[in-house]
Amino acid sequence: MNIEISDKKMGWGELDVALFGLANDWYGEVLEKPLTFSLAMDHDYLWFTACHESPSNIHPEARPGAFKSELWMCDVAEFFILDPSSGRYLEFNLAPNGAWWSAFFTAPRERENKEDIPLEGVATYADLSPSGGWMAAAAIPLNLLRSELNFGENSKMNVTFIVGSPEQKFVSATDLGDGGPDYHQPDKFKKVTFFH
Repeated sequence: MNIEISDKKMGWGELDVALFGLANDWYGEVLEKPLTFSLAMDHDYLWFTACHESPSNIHPEARPGAFKSELWMCDVAEFFILDPSSGRYLEFNLAPNGAWWSAFFTAPRERENKEDIPLEGVATYADLSPSGGWMAAAAIPLNLLRSELNFGENSKMNVTFIVGSPEQKFVSATDLGDGGPDYHQPDKFKKVTFFH
């Protein structure tokens, strides 16, 4: 999983990052419009950006910038970070309007805490276009990721999407194998590669 390193402080509205496209859903069907995402970091934050040129169906209780569980019931972009030494991983959800949710897992689908505990210091941003397309971004403090997940060159990650709700299409940047959609397969996440 490629992560671009910026020597300058990054900010919403002036993000200049490499975007990666995803053209097929879980079953290999071509999406009407591709999804794009980027992972980048400056000195202080990991930035996750997600875009789609199609209209989205946003969770009815999702508020811009607010923490909200069950965003996956509607359209959402997600990333996962695995600490390969402990097997612990983070799931982070980002709605098209900037609402977000996160949780730590100790094993596939085994939450560390049953109650929702928002990550400290997260900031999210979003733009919805008149045509219905969207771009959203989240900035997650690197010191938190390093202390909680030993985030670094040995980390493994994946980026996923759910779009087209209520007839949901599932999309994964990493091939997670056959069977029905299941994003909780940390053993198949890809090692990170940092680049300038």
